[in-house]
Amino acid sequence: MFTLRIEHTVRDFRMWMRAFDRDLLGRGAAGVRSYKISRPLDEKNVAILELDFDTEEAAAEFLPRLQNEVWKSDLMSQALAEAPVTKIVETIAMESLAAP
Repeated sequence: MFTLRIEHTVRDFRMWMRAFDRDLLGRGAAGVRSYKISRPLDEKNVAILELDFDTEEAAAEFLPRLQNEVWKSDLMSQALAEAPVTKIVETIAMESLAAP
């Protein structure tokens, strides 16, 4: 699995969520298998997004679409406080551990 990890500093987290929920690119049709949204407890205006893909190519193709079609859209450009930081990472191992 390959993950496109994006860290946004946002002006308003709720505004960012509304823009994210619009799903301008059709995440499922673009190959996103799952996603996770997080934010640091001490930085409420930071959104961390992890989009999972089956292939590195799908993740790499999705990023420029985000940059050109989503991050420049009116609602998202108003929500972003600075340029997002991105990285594509490969999952090497993943395991769920049962509680003791």
